Amino acid sequence: MEQKLNYLREYNEEICLVSSKEVRNIKEGLIPEVWCEIFNKENINDRKEALLNLWRKYVGTELHNTIAYLSEFLEEIEVMECNNIYSILYTVRNPNGDVLYYEGGNPQDEFENSELERRWDKVSVSLKSFYQNVHNGFYYYASESMGLVPIASVTYLGDDDLEWSIIDELKEPMQIDLNTSFGFFSNGMGSYVVIDVANCEENNATFWSAKTQPKYNISFWRYVDEWIVIGFQG
Repeated sequence: MEQKLNYLREYNEEICLVSSKEVRNIKEGLIPEVWCEIFNKENINDRKEALLNLWRKYVGTELHNTIAYLSEFLEEIEVMECNNIYSILYTVRNPNGDVLYYEGGNPQDEFENSELERRWDKVSVSLKSFYQNVHNGFYYYASESMGLVPIASVTYLGDDDLEWSIIDELKEPMQIDLNTSFGFFSNGMGSYVVIDVANCEENNATFWSAKTQPKYNISFWRYVDEWIVIGFQG
């Protein structure tokens, strides 16, 4: 436990881990009721299965590879707290024996992204369902990447402070509008799985990078599902 905390605090000195027994003492309304039910279970395997059942309920089809991987390699789940903000820490041990920590945000977090909030009603039901019922982002803890980022970190491509040099190098006309496009997935190296909310029917998305040509008309969930598993595998 001490080694884990030391690692976590390399990135945030104020992080604390809440024992499963202490979860029931968290002030009502700060975490979802279903989290209380999950961590009220005595057996770790029962807790893990209950949490994965939450994933299956809302994104069982969309993130089936991610769920299958977690079902096999998830070792521990714990509630993390920082300044009265709560999330779930996933401890994953991959086939190479590496231990990876992923964070699942609290779906009850405040909506801190004004540009996205204006267009939230245009986002697909499945994606909104994940953020509102499962996690406010699910990502590699150390870099907040290789997963669905929290709402506050969703990249607005039309932000005037962002410079996309790739635009000057495009080999074909751009097929998305930066002013209605958002990067929900980040690989931490300048590439995103992007949804243009003006054209996102049938899971339509774009793989957008600051360095390489964009890939249009990809399946949002297929790419995200595959990339999360790639991250798990190191």
